Amino acid sequence: MRVSICCVGRLRQGPEHELVTDYLTRFDRTGRALGLNFGDLIEVEDKKNLGMGAEADLLRRAVPKSATIWALDERGTAVTSPEFAEALAALRDQGTGDLALIIGGADGIDPSLRADAVKHISFGRMVWPHMLVRVMLSEQLYRAASILAGAPYHRS
Repeated sequence: MRVSICCVGRLRQGPEHELVTDYLTRFDRTGRALGLNFGDLIEVEDKKNLGMGAEADLLRRAVPKSATIWALDERGTAVTSPEFAEALAALRDQGTGDLALIIGGADGIDPSLRADAVKHISFGRMVWPHMLVRVMLSEQLYRAASILAGAPYHRS
């Protein structure tokens, strides 16, 4: 299963970019043997500042065709790392070819796009800068692959 991240905004060179690149590389290496690989990091920008609706249109176009959509959303369900890993494995085992993880802009994800998502995941009740959410999501993808590969998990 190919896992892509579709997000609003461009991540410039710097520590966040380095972390995202490192974690996604680790995820791809670890996940390949498990039938999980990294597809793409697709960044979109609403250059005209038309708001969440315009961002949703750009994100919809960025999502790979026939992909299952999971939204990163503060209103979503908080899951543990093992639960996240199990959800990825279940989707893979169902024969899903593509998973698109959506990260909205500063104002979140438009309700119409949120409705297209089959799963809504929250990294807690706090609001996080969307650039940091990329880092956290990338790390959780790598952690999920590590858990599924049988690597020791410090919370088990």
